Amino acid sequence: MSFHAGTIGLVGRPNAGKSTLLNRLVGAKISAVSHRPQTTRNRVAGVYTTEALQAVLWDTPGLHEAWTPLNAHMVREAEQVLADVDAVCWLIDAEPLARAAKAGRAVFDAALLSVLERVKDRPLVIALNKVDLVEKGWLLPVLSAFQEAEVKAPIVPVSASSGDGLEALVAEWEKLLPEQPAIYPPDHVTDALERQICAELIRERIFEHCGQEVPYACAVEIEQFDESARETENIVRIHARILVEKPSQKAILIGKAGTMVKKIGSEARTQLAELLDCRVRLDLFVVVEKDWTSNPRALRGLGYA
Repeated sequence: MSFHAGTIGLVGRPNAGKSTLLNRLVGAKISAVSHRPQTTRNRVAGVYTTEALQAVLWDTPGLHEAWTPLNAHMVREAEQVLADVDAVCWLIDAEPLARAAKAGRAVFDAALLSVLERVKDRPLVIALNKVDLVEKGWLLPVLSAFQEAEVKAPIVPVSASSGDGLEALVAEWEKLLPEQPAIYPPDHVTDALERQICAELIRERIFEHCGQEVPYACAVEIEQFDESARETENIVRIHARILVEKPSQKAILIGKAGTMVKKIGSEARTQLAELLDCRVRLDLFVVVEKDWTSNPRALRGLGYA
C-alpha cells in the first residue's frame, strides 16, 4: 500500500473552526479554541497519522482585514503558510452561508471571494464546516453557489466539533499529498513547545470569560516553566504574565476581589494538568503595557514579529 505525507495549511476566515479541526484530528488540545473570532495569532502545527497518510496540519490565524500591527502579523502568518505547504484545506463556516441562501442573499460575499483569490491556484480541498448547525435542506443551495462561482476544488461537508465527514476530508487530503515516507514518527503530535501551548490555553480562558475589548488587548507570556520537580513530585510550576493595554482592562481581567483571574487560573490549571499529565501550580500576574498591540518592540518580544 502506498503512503502519502506532506503539509496542509488550514486556512479561512476567523472562527471557521480551524483550531477545532486540528485538535480533534491530533487527539490533543494544542491550539486555542473560542467562540470569538481571531483567537489564533500564530501558526500551530499538529501531526495526523494513519496507516496510509501523515498530514502535518498548520493551523493559521483567520484571514481578515488587518487594522493593527498585531492583526497584520496574524494575516502574514496565514499567508506564509499558504506559500509553504503542499496543499491547502479551506475551512468555511456553512451556517451563515445557509442563512444567506434562505434569506435570498448572495452566498458568495466579498470576504469569501477575497479568500478564494488567495487559494484558488493552490492544490485545494474545501471543508464546509459546522454543517450540523445548518437548517435541513439549506446546504444544497450553498453547494450550488460554489458551482456557480466555478470553484473547481472538491467540497466536503464536515463538522469538526462532532467529527462527521472527517474521513471523507482526509481521503481528499491523501489525493493531494505526495507519495513519500512519513516526516515524523507515528506517535508525534506537535512541534510546539509545552510552554507555548500553555500560554495559548491560558489565553483561551481569557477569551472565554472576558468581554469587551479585553481578549483582543491581552497576551500571555510564560515567564517561568519549572520542571525541576516533575519526575520526583509530579508537578510543574508555571508563572505567567498577562499583558493588557489599559488599567481598565486590568480591572476587568482581575475582577472584583480577584474572582475573574482566579476563575481563569483554575480552569487553565485543569487543562494544563491534562496536557502535561502532572499536577500544575499556576501563578498569573496581570500587568499593563500601554499600546503593546501597536508597539513593534513589544510584539517582537511576545513572538508576534
